[in-house]
Amino acid sequence: MNKGRMEAFSDGVIAIIITIMVLEMSAPVGAGLQDLLPVMPAFLSYVLSFIFVGIYWNNHHHMLQATHKVNGRVLWANLHLLFWLTLIPFTTHWMGLNHLAPVPVALYGVVLFMAGLAYYILAHSLVTLHGDKSKLGTAIGKDCKGIVSLLIYGAAIPLSFVNVWIALALYVVVAMMWLVPDRRIEKNL
Repeated sequence: MNKGRMEAFSDGVIAIIITIMVLEMSAPVGAGLQDLLPVMPAFLSYVLSFIFVGIYWNNHHHMLQATHKVNGRVLWANLHLLFWLTLIPFTTHWMGLNHLAPVPVALYGVVLFMAGLAYYILAHSLVTLHGDKSKLGTAIGKDCKGIVSLLIYGAAIPLSFVNVWIALALYVVVAMMWLVPDRRIEKNL
């Protein structure tokens, strides 16, 4: 099967996710700079989530550029990823409304962990379809970055109950790891 429909559908879903996130933010009552302080947790949650969704879109795009076909397994793996990404607006909003409280921050981490796992499954489904020697298979290799990301998320979730700032810092570490898509994919293209 051609990958075009899956790619277009994924792009549309990701665009809707970003739109929902920004619509969830409420402007403060009042015209002074001090009136922005109560909405800062919601704004910071939005910024972090926007970056994560952007990273997923960018890496998804790069990954699909290194492929030429999809099958039923890949379609389901992609839907699995999109399911977890669609939960980001909910956890973002809950985290922001509750001023980065431990339970919302932990649930945010669970959603990030599951999205990371779903991306890992999608990548490996594509490698299985195209082969280990394909452009994508060569670029992903042993997928150390994917595995390390899951381990960091796994550590951050319980740490949310110890110190939310440590958990959030670990989420940012994962984001920094993925900001630049896999350069081996770009080289092979």
